[in-house]
Amino acid sequence: MTEKPVIQAMVVVEGWSDTKRLSQAVVCDTIETRGSALGPEVIQRIARAVKDRGAIVLTDPDFNGNRLRRLIAEAVPEVGQATISQDQGRAAKDNPHKSLGIEHAPLDVLAQCLVEADQKVGQERPSSNIDRAFLLDLGLIGGAGAKDRREILGQDLQIGYANGKQLYQRLLAYGIQKDEVLAALKGKI
Repeated sequence: MTEKPVIQAMVVVEGWSDTKRLSQAVVCDTIETRGSALGPEVIQRIARAVKDRGAIVLTDPDFNGNRLRRLIAEAVPEVGQATISQDQGRAAKDNPHKSLGIEHAPLDVLAQCLVEADQKVGQERPSSNIDRAFLLDLGLIGGAGAKDRREILGQDLQIGYANGKQLYQRLLAYGIQKDEVLAALKGKI
């Protein structure tokens, strides 16, 4: 079995089905925009990703995907771009809706476009010294007030609000260190 390529940059996609499809083609971390309503929190996360390890936009080859790609590029001009054609994104089985998206693209096409984009913008993935015990000790997971502390931390580190499991994954993905977390929470909890 061939090993999947590792993408150093974070990949910006529209939703969960795109993340799931990419996980079949490559090893990568994603930022999901959750549709075409691009909020300031997502822009902050993309900007942080560009700074820390690079970011690549890979949206559906349709009107909304292109609109989202344009909005992201305007807000974060340093973001990399990966694209697939409409033919590559069309569902294999014809359906009444003519479904078009990343989730339908062949795995080799996805891998190739991301590897090419990553060579331009990807940086070595940073490592983090955070573990679950550290988060538990700080009251960021489990217990009263954990949600409020996660909101504060997400805002300060520009990684957005996340539940406990998502927070741990984001801290690792961005390479955030224990001292950064402690500094962000100092005097706030």
